[in-house]
Amino acid sequence: MNAKPPKLYEQVKQYLLDGIAAGRWPEGGRIPSEFELMETLGASRMTVHRALREMSADGILLRVQGAGTYVQPRAPRSTLLEVYDIAEDIAARGHAHRAEVLRLEAIAADAALAAEFGLKPRARLFHSEIVHYEDGAAVQLEERIISPAFAPDYLAQDFTLVTPNRYLQSIAPPDEVEHIIHAVTPDARVQELLGIGPHEPCLRLQRRTWAKTSPATSSVLTHPGSRYSLGSRYRLGEWTPRPG
Repeated sequence: MNAKPPKLYEQVKQYLLDGIAAGRWPEGGRIPSEFELMETLGASRMTVHRALREMSADGILLRVQGAGTYVQPRAPRSTLLEVYDIAEDIAARGHAHRAEVLRLEAIAADAALAAEFGLKPRARLFHSEIVHYEDGAAVQLEERIISPAFAPDYLAQDFTLVTPNRYLQSIAPPDEVEHIIHAVTPDARVQELLGIGPHEPCLRLQRRTWAKTSPATSSVLTHPGSRYSLGSRYRLGEWTPRPG
């Protein structure tokens, strides 16, 4: 049975996608107008308009009233399945990383944390809160709870020089990692720390790690949705997580 040919608006979308992939229209670059696409492709205005509308909804194009349509710059993407180091991730893109340590302290475990770490209430845990910047723009608010049994010298580290992730990697790789991701609307404090408006959604990654079957860390990593994304690509049966 012969496959049905793609619909006209899908052909317009494919033409634009091929041009973007080939570098004909780079990120941030203006694509041809609706009229120019109609002339080039012999398509109706309705067909071209639908293609542009759907590509805009998918985040591929950005339509600016009165100015034209542009290729949407992609937010930096970090691996979702791997335990990545944000400083290395930023450096790999050729950008500068900076960290601001907000809190580095010992805390008494409440009932929820005590249960999570298998401890008695009021047991001692370590807590850190750090904002990570990429070329001066805040891209992650990192909050970690650490088991002192796993990292007894955690509070003595300078996390402006080495990230918590890199330091924890140097102790021991995790035996098990759990990742849960949510889209959230940040509260006023998070908005201020990340330098974002009240209506910007964020990606929040909750990560727990275990070492030698014991709970080691519990982290919450919050990223501005317009500045960061999380994803991965791997071949089934061949993926091995990096330690961290």
